Amino acid sequence: MATRPKENRMFAAAFAMDPARFPDVYGPEARARVLARAELVEDPTAPGGVWSPGRLAAAPDALNDVEVLFTGWGGPVLDVASLARMPRLALVLYAAGSVRRIVTEEFWAAGLPIVTAAHANAVPVAEFTVAQIVYALKDGWRNVLAARAARAPVRVGRAPGAYGATVGVLSLGETGRLVCERLRGYDLRVVAHDPYAAPPPGVRAVGLDELFATADVVSVHTPLVPETRGLVGRRLLASMKPGATLVNTARGAVLDEPALIDVLTERPDLFAVLDVTDPEPPLPGSPLFTLPNAVVTPHLAGSQALERRRLGDLVVGEFERWTLGEPLRHALERHAYERMA
Repeated sequence: MATRPKENRMFAAAFAMDPARFPDVYGPEARARVLARAELVEDPTAPGGVWSPGRLAAAPDALNDVEVLFTGWGGPVLDVASLARMPRLALVLYAAGSVRRIVTEEFWAAGLPIVTAAHANAVPVAEFTVAQIVYALKDGWRNVLAARAARAPVRVGRAPGAYGATVGVLSLGETGRLVCERLRGYDLRVVAHDPYAAPPPGVRAVGLDELFATADVVSVHTPLVPETRGLVGRRLLASMKPGATLVNTARGAVLDEPALIDVLTERPDLFAVLDVTDPEPPLPGSPLFTLPNAVVTPHLAGSQALERRRLGDLVVGEFERWTLGEPLRHALERHAYERMA
């Protein structure tokens, strides 16, 4: 991404997103950093001056002077009409992950830089995932569920433990790579499969079949695009080694859920930790709630509460670099967007 000339002046900026989520994402410190370098164009009717998409449509000339748009969940779609309302727009800062919902062909044609906080949003997902991997290697959830069913402490089987075991990481996007990095602190073998990316140092690239057949824990981080819907089906699931665990913190539809339920029923030695499902939440009465070898958590892995401040801090840091003429570190290029969920 090309740098821009350094300018010693204040920039016209606006916050536009879901006002209810705004204080979670852009905390007081982040807002103060913005105000040190920008004059805000505010919605006079909204707390914090945050523009909602509805208010933007009702006040079409309000953002004529805006050069920098800070946005996030619930932000406006950057279509022809939105871009026409911001003729001086030079930078978009999206304090969330995937920009699929807001970016259009017209936006790419305008040649504007857009920053995404996908890296920051991947941090808590990676932290949650590593916790689940280590817990799985101790058969943690399996023993908890067995003790609850028996109403007494029990020890189920012989867990592989977190020394010398093999962890398989499926897909090496932001989260998958962070998981690999964080697993370096453990005495584990880490293998990965991604047809588009080379593995980080210390991680061995393997084929999809080998990953499922050899890993004690398989962790799924594949984005949901048409080619990956149902990617993890019966054949791969049934090939998992005895006692293995599947962890999914990506998207539920990457798995063939009916096939997963069938395989878990047929193979009680396997276990699944699912933070995402398809549909989400699971339908009432889903076997995923009653199987003794499955745990469903309610999409907890992503940024929660104060963790969302990390997203705002990332994009504000990018804004500060941009005002100094320094390269953006988290600008999204078109080729990366095309593989984004």
